[in-house]
Amino acid sequence: MIIAQITDLHVRAERKLAYGQVDTATALENAVTHVLSLDPAPDLILFSGDIGDEGLAEEYALVAEILAPIKIPYFMIPGNHDRRENLRAAFPLAVPVKAGAFSQYVIEDYPLRIIALDTLDEGYGHGRLCAARLAWLDQQLAAKPATPTLIVMHHPPIITGIAHMDALRLLPGNGDDTSAPGLDGAQGLAAVLAAHRQISGVTCGHLHRPIHCLWHGVPVNIAPSVAHQVVADFRADGPAAFNMEPPAIQLHFWSEDRPEQGLLTHTSYIGQFAGPYPFFDAQGRLIT
Repeated sequence: MIIAQITDLHVRAERKLAYGQVDTATALENAVTHVLSLDPAPDLILFSGDIGDEGLAEEYALVAEILAPIKIPYFMIPGNHDRRENLRAAFPLAVPVKAGAFSQYVIEDYPLRIIALDTLDEGYGHGRLCAARLAWLDQQLAAKPATPTLIVMHHPPIITGIAHMDALRLLPGNGDDTSAPGLDGAQGLAAVLAAHRQISGVTCGHLHRPIHCLWHGVPVNIAPSVAHQVVADFRADGPAAFNMEPPAIQLHFWSEDRPEQGLLTHTSYIGQFAGPYPFFDAQGRLIT
């Protein structure tokens, strides 16, 4: 099974530039062309949030137009730049949630089970997981304890060392959920993950960089943006800034024949690059 992860599109209405600089609509078109050129083709595409830049219906209409050539099944979760109702209205098949406070669901039709988890705290840049969302996640994991499962969400729970982005991560707890004080956000997620052993990984967006770590014993992956990237500035007072490092998607490989390997992830860069050049000539000799 091959999963393509596309994240942080930030498409604006009327093809306006994001931050006055980034042509995100063209970046998404390039990403679509890249995905359609892959051989073998992915079985599934996951869009891990920030589909639009302001969550406007006009933005999602443009995204739908750009995604029209894709015949591969795809699914979406909201990021902090999205608005749940507008996203669900524009992509009813990609966000298969008809009603409710959160846009989260389970994809069951593949060898790897996928749980799409909503971390949006609408109107804010940071992420939240309240007791209700954590209870839902716990129930979904408990329903199939022997089935390998990938969790996809927008906000990562980890500290990356990029201070201005860490301030907007999945926060540890907001203190206003009296039903489960101290067990919301990242702390609550860690508690839920600790109770289940079938989790192959958690994959996120939001950080606009490829980042990987082991968090409470669970592999956490963050995919780069298909448009602009966040500057890897590890100073405590580093300013919020982006650059135009190469856009990319990630390809996640899952094999039932290699369960001990878990989820294998490749970063796949978008663009035209020199090569490929052979290592060996027609006689099988190494080219020097």
